[in-house]
Amino acid sequence: MTPLARLLITSQFAFNVGFFAVLPYLADHLGGALGLGGWLVGLILGLRTFSQQGLFVVGGALTDRYGARPVVLTGCALRVAGFCWLAFATATWSVIGAVVLVGFAAALFSPAVETEMAREAVRIEGEGGPARTRALALFSAGGQAGALLGPVLGALSLYGAGDGPDGGHFRIACAAGAVVFALVLAGHWFLMPGAEPARRRTRTEWRPLVRNRRFLGLALAYATYLLAYNQLYLALPAELDRATGSQEALGWLFALSSALVVAGQVPLERWAAARLSAPGMVRGGLALIAGAFAATGALLPLGGLWPALCFTVLLTLGQMLVVPATRAYVPDLVDADRLGLFTGALSSVSGLVVLAGAAPAGALLEHRGPLPWLVLGAVPLLGLLLVPRAMAPACPSEARG
Repeated sequence: MTPLARLLITSQFAFNVGFFAVLPYLADHLGGALGLGGWLVGLILGLRTFSQQGLFVVGGALTDRYGARPVVLTGCALRVAGFCWLAFATATWSVIGAVVLVGFAAALFSPAVETEMAREAVRIEGEGGPARTRALALFSAGGQAGALLGPVLGALSLYGAGDGPDGGHFRIACAAGAVVFALVLAGHWFLMPGAEPARRRTRTEWRPLVRNRRFLGLALAYATYLLAYNQLYLALPAELDRATGSQEALGWLFALSSALVVAGQVPLERWAAARLSAPGMVRGGLALIAGAFAATGALLPLGGLWPALCFTVLLTLGQMLVVPATRAYVPDLVDADRLGLFTGALSSVSGLVVLAGAAPAGALLEHRGPLPWLVLGAVPLLGLLLVPRAMAPACPSEARG
């Protein structure tokens, strides 16, 4: 692995430590300490996802124009400010502002890091190294290693003494996340290389994006995955409340999800890549995700933690197939100088879909029984129809406009 690839993987690890120290507990804080209704909690979570995933295209375009380093540094600074704001926000408008700022910070950081990682993975493959899906699988595993530690850090903050009605322990979790992002900012300031001059001169052109039908099909399929994955923050806490009356198992379920990725991402990628194309890996992952919802609905009569455990495991296995295969596919569909724009657009399309579906999903989950899970499970099945069938590169008119 090259030094740049190691830096990017380490960055993803550290970023997720701070992120997941707070996010898994946001829904409980909003509905508990702040007393917001289910539809409003769902809407705020959707706004968080939209301000992050939905605005990735902005971060990607800025990365093409100025290079990754300044975009990453700005994203880290905004994330520190956002968590400090969120820690003390109580009014609805203030919570929304803080959540949007937290999301936008990631909309700058993540596409910049993901774009550089995709470029590096293609370069490693071109120089005779492992397939690009291998490097991107390691990138995903590094991120999930951070996601493994983050919820545990948040759980220790929130449940070590019990979260009070004023959300005091949630503030501790926000402070811990802010400290982590400050350290990430310092690390990138000293270690992140500057952009190549030619890349800084790349202008943003939108026509190739809207004309690339195969990329748009892949983006919509990926959107169904993200809408389903967002239920870890909405449906999973709701199920734990229904089954156990508390959120205490949430951090450990997130830790289990991350541990599965850390331990199994590379072996699963090696197994799947030997048998499936990238589109086949995406379809297989979406099928597993749909199965996660169906199996959870079927297990509800058992009670306890079994439905939540089944949901977490199957959803994570599906994620492990979908994410690296999708990221590996994108460079074949677009011009290299606009990889940042398209990488960002991949998540922006997903963010729009999550925003549209967040409030209905929150309202749906207020009903008991298997029906909400079956309805939500139909979403990734729709994604199966949208995955492009061939791995071949797009024609010049599509990819380059």
